[in-house]
Amino acid sequence: MNKYIRMMIEVPTGILKMSMIKLFHGTSVKLSLISAISPSAEITVDRKAKVSIGSQFRQRSGSHIRIRKGAKLKIGNNVSVNHGCMIVSHENITIGNDVYINFGCTLLDCGQITIGNNTLLGPNVSIYSGNHSLDAAERIAGALIPEPITIGNRVWIGGGSTVLSGVTIGDDTVIGAGSVVTHDIPSGVVAAGNPCRVLRKITDKDKVGFPI
Repeated sequence: MNKYIRMMIEVPTGILKMSMIKLFHGTSVKLSLISAISPSAEITVDRKAKVSIGSQFRQRSGSHIRIRKGAKLKIGNNVSVNHGCMIVSHENITIGNDVYINFGCTLLDCGQITIGNNTLLGPNVSIYSGNHSLDAAERIAGALIPEPITIGNRVWIGGGSTVLSGVTIGDDTVIGAGSVVTHDIPSGVVAAGNPCRVLRKITDKDKVGFPI
């Protein structure tokens, strides 16, 4: 059966009024009741896809999550997906706990995308885990090279940055706004530019006296 089953789910917590989820037959969806999905946000789950979403999940208006046939999406607790975001999983997307995805972000998973705990994505960050062939004939024929992307814990990726396939970003690193990340970035550094490069290590001198 190729038509969606349309479900209106009422969450009796007072945090959320209603949400729209589109499902194919044969899907597996686990959604915590303590969530806040805007009525104009959508989650679309194709056949044989698997979705697990933790508690205190917030998905704002105009955002769309699409899990393609046979793909997987796992979202931890206390995750925010803001207005206008597009998340598409062809393979496997894993998002940890306490992750904030600001408005207009795009996550396009052709291989695998993993985002660690307490990570911040600024506005209009794009993460692409697939690459087309540089050869025109192969590209026209549909050549696509998937490579996983791994973003560590407590990472901040500044607004307008792009993370390309095959990249690993280490824990506690900050990526400057507008960067294009084409290769691995180690833990605990400030990195920026196109292509993104390490500028310096983060030290105690970077503390601003904010109460912890």
